[in-house]
Amino acid sequence: MSEEATEKVNVPPKANTPKAGWRIKTGFAIFIASVTWPVLLPILPLFGFSNQAVAKFTVAMFVAAELMMVAAAAISGKSGFAYIKQRLFGWLKSYGPPETVSPGRYKTGLVLFFLPLLYALLSPYIRKYIPGIPEYGVAYAIVGDIMLLAGLFMLGGNFWRKLRALFVHKAVAVVPDQAVG
Repeated sequence: MSEEATEKVNVPPKANTPKAGWRIKTGFAIFIASVTWPVLLPILPLFGFSNQAVAKFTVAMFVAAELMMVAAAAISGKSGFAYIKQRLFGWLKSYGPPETVSPGRYKTGLVLFFLPLLYALLSPYIRKYIPGIPEYGVAYAIVGDIMLLAGLFMLGGNFWRKLRALFVHKAVAVVPDQAVG
């Protein structure tokens, strides 16, 4: 038997997978709306909203997003909501970082990950030496955030497990012995 035939035989059947009817489609639309609302936050000040108005809108938006998430689950049903999450997160996972990366990519990812953290740590002390901070502080912050996220993406899935292990009390680092030549 060929490998293809064996793989097809070993694939478990999809049990009770709901069809994407109007309930699942409506639940999916509400789910997407509740997740994408935070995109509005950075543009509100551009429309002249005060900081207080932005803060009030943020609180209202997060409460509404939670209520919309509950509504999406109620409309689509338990199996429909599981279907939505499986499809959405399955799609996102296909674009996620690979498990292992090359040493060059890993080192580049570490630089992109740690430079924004180093800047955030030192910026109160070196702020007066960096040109444009008073005028472009938000731009510096956005660039730092993008670098941090790009670094996390470049580091790969193994790094995510290492990062997660920092928050697990009983996790132990195992470093293989290097051959001394």
